Amino acid sequence: MQKTLLQKITPHLIAVSLFIIISFIYMKPVLEGKQLLGHDSESWMCMAKETLDYNEKHDDVTLWTNSMFGGMPAYMITMQQPNNLIKYVEDVLKVFPITVFFLILYFIGFYILMLNFKVNPWLAIVGSIAFTFASYNLIIIGAGHNTKAIAIAYMAPILGSIYLTFRQNKIAGSLLTAFFLSLGIRANHIQILYYALIIVLFFGVVELIYSIREKQIKSFLQSAGLAIAAALLAVGMNATSLLTTSEYTKYTMRGESNGLTIDTQSSQEGLNRDYITQWSYGVDETMTLLIPNYMGGASSSKLGEDSHTAERIAETFGRGNIEKIMDGLRFSTYWGTQPGTSGPVYLGAIVMLLFVFGLFVLDKRLLWWLVPMIILTVMLSWGKNFQWLTDIFIDYVPLYNKFRTVSMTLVAAGFGITLIAMLALKEVLNAQADKKKFVKPLLISTAITGGISLLFALIPSLAGNFTSEMDAQVVHQFNTAYKASNVDFSFLAETLPADRKAMLQGDAFRSLLFIVTAAALIWFFLKDKLKQNLVIGAMGILMLVDLVPVAKRYLNDEHFGRKRNISNLIKPTEADKFILQDKSEFRVLNLTVNIFNDASPSYFHKNIGGYHAAKLRRYQELINLHLTNEIQQLYTVRSYEQFDSLAQQLGVLNMLNMKYIIMDPNSQPLLNPYANGNAWFVNKIVEAKNADEEMLLLGKINTKTELVIDKAVMPEKLTAGNPVETDYIRLKSYKPNHLVYDFSAQTDQVAVFSEIFYDKGWNAYINGEEAPYFRVNYLLRAMQLKAGNYQIEFKFEPESYSLGNTIALISSLLLIACIVWFFIRKKKELNK
Repeated sequence: MQKTLLQKITPHLIAVSLFIIISFIYMKPVLEGKQLLGHDSESWMCMAKETLDYNEKHDDVTLWTNSMFGGMPAYMITMQQPNNLIKYVEDVLKVFPITVFFLILYFIGFYILMLNFKVNPWLAIVGSIAFTFASYNLIIIGAGHNTKAIAIAYMAPILGSIYLTFRQNKIAGSLLTAFFLSLGIRANHIQILYYALIIVLFFGVVELIYSIREKQIKSFLQSAGLAIAAALLAVGMNATSLLTTSEYTKYTMRGESNGLTIDTQSSQEGLNRDYITQWSYGVDETMTLLIPNYMGGASSSKLGEDSHTAERIAETFGRGNIEKIMDGLRFSTYWGTQPGTSGPVYLGAIVMLLFVFGLFVLDKRLLWWLVPMIILTVMLSWGKNFQWLTDIFIDYVPLYNKFRTVSMTLVAAGFGITLIAMLALKEVLNAQADKKKFVKPLLISTAITGGISLLFALIPSLAGNFTSEMDAQVVHQFNTAYKASNVDFSFLAETLPADRKAMLQGDAFRSLLFIVTAAALIWFFLKDKLKQNLVIGAMGILMLVDLVPVAKRYLNDEHFGRKRNISNLIKPTEADKFILQDKSEFRVLNLTVNIFNDASPSYFHKNIGGYHAAKLRRYQELINLHLTNEIQQLYTVRSYEQFDSLAQQLGVLNMLNMKYIIMDPNSQPLLNPYANGNAWFVNKIVEAKNADEEMLLLGKINTKTELVIDKAVMPEKLTAGNPVETDYIRLKSYKPNHLVYDFSAQTDQVAVFSEIFYDKGWNAYINGEEAPYFRVNYLLRAMQLKAGNYQIEFKFEPESYSLGNTIALISSLLLIACIVWFFIRKKKELNK
């Protein structure tokens, strides 16, 4: 009897409803009007403030902002893609609160993957639970890594659609590939997509080998052709962001060298090797996939009242308020090799059991592309702890040196492990399968995963000595914070390792319990003691009980607060209020924050510093070789006379038009009377033979009257003038993407503008006619100007943006047309 449409879609409607309910239960503070605001979300609001304000008040959109690092493309912060029509699909789900939206997206994405692998809807729900509540997926939501979360959510349906294209339905699979890949690219987290591509490459190679062996090369080529066409459509729909990002990336820290060799931190092509591998997972730390607290959890953790540390604190401060005291304290329980962590990558004890089980029972064609991919991405996550492999990828694999935080490759490994685990469960629950053949693999996989857990539960010292290089610093911090109490916190050097040992031991027993329980469920099913539906339901509940409490350690109700606007979070200080009274255009240096890793000053001011992973390489080099040194001198100022003397010598900060310096947020800022202004004339040109000499000379010249220029970019006829008192160049009007200057001079002049040089979009005009400009002082703009009275304009109008919008519209319409054609074709087939 053929099922009706309602009967067919009912399981899916139930699944989506269940996903929504579970998501709201986990994120229940949103029902109370609370919200989660992670560090990165708050930073984004600060860096995007100028852009968002402008776009709200004007008909056009600004593609440049002066809010950070002297100026950078705004599309690296907030991108509008008006012609990518696929955005309207995602907007449907965005009616949910953002944190709920992330969970629903995780759920639905993996659910679609499971369906493409012909997993029944009820088991697909269990798979979605296993994938969604892997600890890392919740940790990044808590940190505010929104684009990363969205990109991870789309990984599953993208890979499921590609699998469908090659193994089941070429046309439907390719259309779904275009659809989901477009959404994945739109998330704008290229690093996650890069890891998805690694998975696709492994899949493609294995499919090619099998198609040759089975003489199905024609079918393979057809599928590959359709998949490539789908990818081109998806790329086309995102051409606006891809073209602008690709163009800009060449000039960032991830791009090519500027020829500077004297800056050892920034001379190589791509990111610095140490910077890339700073967050490397420890080789032994990989055990967190099975035992979450193997390395102590997070860098900042609570400890319970029954901990060794709590006992010693109770002895010192008394037991009466120990609960309140411990609730307010955070300790560095992490003792791994990373600089710090918000929590471990835990995939689940049950998932790891099923993964090992899957290695024995799944089809070799599947394992041949998933297992090598998992092994490779796990080893890549080790970074500097497995340097030879990391070096090979940095040096020879395209684009790998553009990404940092190598531990993120565990996203790909986690995907593969979870997929194998769920397909193994599908295999064992197959009604047509011979149950006897699963008994031995089940015993072996239980012995392996359960045995490892039991071993660490009984002998936790096998993991090491539980000490951290940070322990001495922690003791010092507590002694400093509680100096008035005259308490010596040296005991933390003993109690913290003891607590870490107990944490490992407790989680090892915990994992063992889940492994044994899950194995027992499967065992009873194999012995015909339990029905399939009961096993699926019980396994789903077990997954929730295993994964959710661990996820809650790192994203729980305490991370939510009353709904608030960024304007309520970031209040202007007394220094900010004073500066905001000045309506001219200038830049601010805030010495009270981490200057080049904090975007908060950008909320109110045009900031010398900022926080963004895609700084211009030239600006980073300027930071390394000049700005850091000049800023360090400012910290030594003890009187206004000393500041006045020093400020005259700050040639680089002055050329960046640094007018105010915040030394104390609660006091009036220092006014720098020696800032060069928005634009100025110079009477001397110093030629440098290369980038090194240009950078060195920049620290020696008087930037108010001289400029230095690399001979490689020097115009044929460049002659400095001798400005008289009546000559001037003034900023007449300011928009982040449109600057207008009034110019008046009796003789030809060379003017330097306190604006970042970026010729992939900035065009100069004199009285409406385009005019040439060039780079000086390593990263500023300059122009040779004829005598006279006229206006000079700089407009930011990158061709890559307008071209991208055109391509995006064409590609979007093409996909819509293909989808319509597919459904018309399907309807005709059904009517035959």
